[in-house]
Amino acid sequence: MIILGVILLILGAVLDVPILYTIGIILLIVGAILWILGSMDRGIGGRRHYF
Repeated sequence: MIILGVILLILGAVLDVPILYTIGIILLIVGAILWILGSMDRGIGGRRHYF
């Protein structure tokens, strides 16, 4: 999810498409939150790991 967020962020900036830029930022933030919570051994949504 983090990688997809970075790709969309770059595509949105290069192609000058604001919706891709916004979705990239959102995916990047959500991916980072899930990564942090997963590393603290907290299960989110019945899953312990998201990869």
